[in-house]
Amino acid sequence: MKGLEEARKFYAECGAQMIAREFPDYENRIAVGLAGHGSECFGFDDGISRDHDFETGFCLWLTKEDEEKIGFRLTRAYDKLKAEYGGEKSPHSSVSGANSQGVSIIGDFYRRYTGCDGAPATLRDWLYTESAFFAEATNGEVFRDDLGEFSRIRKQILQGMPEDVRLKKIASCAVRMAQTGQYNYPRCLAHGEDGAAMLALCDFVRVACEMIFLLNKKHCPYYKWSFKAMRTLDILSEMTAPLEFLLTAENDAAGRGVKREIVEDISLAVANEIKRQGLADCRGSYLEPFGFAVQKKIKSAELRNMHILLG
Repeated sequence: MKGLEEARKFYAECGAQMIAREFPDYENRIAVGLAGHGSECFGFDDGISRDHDFETGFCLWLTKEDEEKIGFRLTRAYDKLKAEYGGEKSPHSSVSGANSQGVSIIGDFYRRYTGCDGAPATLRDWLYTESAFFAEATNGEVFRDDLGEFSRIRKQILQGMPEDVRLKKIASCAVRMAQTGQYNYPRCLAHGEDGAAMLALCDFVRVACEMIFLLNKKHCPYYKWSFKAMRTLDILSEMTAPLEFLLTAENDAAGRGVKREIVEDISLAVANEIKRQGLADCRGSYLEPFGFAVQKKIKSAELRNMHILLG
């Protein structure tokens, strides 16, 4: 059973009754679910995932005012329930792997990822916050949220990225894909700089992943999960295999030739999707002109006048 399923089962069988029994006046004010750091929150966990930073549990999110009134008691009740339930817990934990299970203030939960008590407040905050943080803030599942405050912020982060910010990021990705994969990869090979060529190719793959999520209006997760998440997308999910091929296939003369062709195939697919979405009307597959064309569509002068590579 996946960790998210276990969390849902634990809450349904025990957590809901505990809250109703011990906190009846707050039952309709406590948001419950599982989200945040960890492969189980994405639904990507397997047997290997349980060797560290894993435990059966769920999150309880409170407003600041409610936390001041019942936070301590709710934490004790949850910890007691968890001990009695006897769910699984891995023996090892990492410094960066602390999960967000248990009781927390809604604003504190989101501040870990956005730097503020909710969704980003400015265009620059949206622009400079890594997509992986947005992905972690909105993954998993909310089991109950009668009050709706936690879910309101969650929806805003999931769906509320300003279009100007998305365009700025797409413009930057287009130019970076052109520079790394279409221009510098073959040039580095021609110079005999094989290591530099691989760095350029790796950067092309990383930026292409980000681009594909942006074209889907989705947040790209931590690189470890980017390919797995990409397979679930509606747009350009078929690019997952060729992108993986660029990283894993042989680098002999024949392999390099195939990779150059694949870079162009991926770039053409991205160019066609940019045109399909009405973001640019350029010809060919070289993505640099597409980037500048997309940047011109940005309404905010602040973002439109930024360097093309910022984003």
